[in-house]
Amino acid sequence: MDAAVECAGAAWPWLTHYPEGVDWHASLPVKPLYALLDDTVARHGDKPGFNFMGKRTSYGKLGMLVDRFALSLRSMIEPGDRVALVLPNCIYYPIAFFAILKCGGIVVNCNPLYTETELRHQILDSGAKAAIVIDVAAIAQKLANIAEACRLETIVVCPMADILPFPLNLLYRVAKRKDIARLPLEKRYVRYRRMVARAGKITPHPIDPERDVAVLQYTGGTTGVPKGAMLTHANLYANAMQTGLFCPATIPGKDRILAVIPFFHVFAMTSALNHPIFAGIEIVALPRFDVKQVLKTINKARPTLFPAVPTIYTAISNYPDFAKYDVSSIRFCISGGAPLPLDVKETFEKLTGCALVEGYGLSETSPVACCNPPLGVNKAGSIGVPIPRTIVEIISMDDRMTPVPMGQPGELCIRGPQVMAGYWEKPEETTFAMEGGRFHTGDIGTMDSDGYIYIVDRLKDIVIASGYKIYPRKVEEEIYRHSAVEECVAGGVPDRYRGETLKVWVKLRPGMSLTAAELRDFLKDKLSPIEMPKLIEFRDAPLPKTLIGKLSRKALIEEELALEQSPRANG
Repeated sequence: MDAAVECAGAAWPWLTHYPEGVDWHASLPVKPLYALLDDTVARHGDKPGFNFMGKRTSYGKLGMLVDRFALSLRSMIEPGDRVALVLPNCIYYPIAFFAILKCGGIVVNCNPLYTETELRHQILDSGAKAAIVIDVAAIAQKLANIAEACRLETIVVCPMADILPFPLNLLYRVAKRKDIARLPLEKRYVRYRRMVARAGKITPHPIDPERDVAVLQYTGGTTGVPKGAMLTHANLYANAMQTGLFCPATIPGKDRILAVIPFFHVFAMTSALNHPIFAGIEIVALPRFDVKQVLKTINKARPTLFPAVPTIYTAISNYPDFAKYDVSSIRFCISGGAPLPLDVKETFEKLTGCALVEGYGLSETSPVACCNPPLGVNKAGSIGVPIPRTIVEIISMDDRMTPVPMGQPGELCIRGPQVMAGYWEKPEETTFAMEGGRFHTGDIGTMDSDGYIYIVDRLKDIVIASGYKIYPRKVEEEIYRHSAVEECVAGGVPDRYRGETLKVWVKLRPGMSLTAAELRDFLKDKLSPIEMPKLIEFRDAPLPKTLIGKLSRKALIEEELALEQSPRANG
């Protein structure tokens, strides 16, 4: 990649408009991912590293616990073995994550809120030999139910009460005793205390950073079939450093980041875990999103950085008691995981006084690929420019090879040190996704003459009505401009005459009113007649979201299809 960059660098339009002080050509060391933690422990071991619900742990102690855990884990797994992490945001996550890597193992990130069926598929597909789980019954019991079918040899059980500060730890054991898992007395279950009982420092397993996989990150990818993106040590180390180069300078011991987006999601893994560790700043972690708890934490812990998804920023902006909390410590927020509506950005910035910029990435790119400059030009509706050492090209959707003219829509394709090695045990899907030596994202976008990139929509989300293409994202952006709209999703539903038709689901802000006729009147000078939604449904309750808080177009369309197929609908 570097040779191509040097030869063609002058052709990339973003280079003439790159943010001041950021070197797109910066050198990126090739190291094992666990070096992020080891280097920070060596430099800032006495600095605060992790804060969970008010209980703080220094980087030095975190490094010690990782080594202790790894010493025990090494007798349970072989290099190359996959280990499933089924954990919420808590200190057990970085301890287990880096211990697995030091043993030469591969982390399999699992959403602890997955159903048994979803967990079974992911563990069987990855071939995970071991799993690490919190002792919350609703999570651990699912793993216990599938342990035999998934051929899990070891399950490390981590007690929630042990990592809570006093007196919450005592209260939890009493008030939440029914929620603590009671697991079988089998050899496969190992208690966390046993894992860290042995003192000592581990010699990490030798790693080839560019070849050895660090994480299997499951994603629907460009085809919708769940598969594991193989992210190497070099991929993830590079992306942590790329993020650091592009974000505002941080000060160990002073800056801290609020981690409420879940570490098992690729956006959080890099922006809320790996990058902060690389920077040596404190991670303030919450196990789930609750708007009141988030505001109380900001008020008390004083984080300075706050990555999140748009729905979280929306919830904070709309919280009725927002004025009771001091959020002035936050100076920079990056939004990822979903498109950031302009209204959400402007409202949040006005309320908080901090910068909120939109970034872009995918599981297959570790994930960050583009971002609006924190201290440079932010263009409305843009995902910004490629981060250091990253090449983004807009490629023809017809031949998947030819770059399109400037300003024309095409498929976003990415090259860079953070691009995955391929999909786990899926060579055909890998070949398709990496055609021409580029990663084909499945997103449609444009690039302007300054190198700023705009997402038009997902290839799979395009609505084709009577042969005309409609981009749901564009429709959503225009609807969000109405002051009464709090949440909006647009998507295609079956239509016997047109093939598909566009439907929008809308939730209004509290105390506001709007009719379908009024909304269409508002949109008539913003959308073409083809793009004008034929179906509009207003909902009182919040629109459905994915487990990381993104608005779920898929859930709404599935609801619509189920309704269409019901006996009442057909009767």
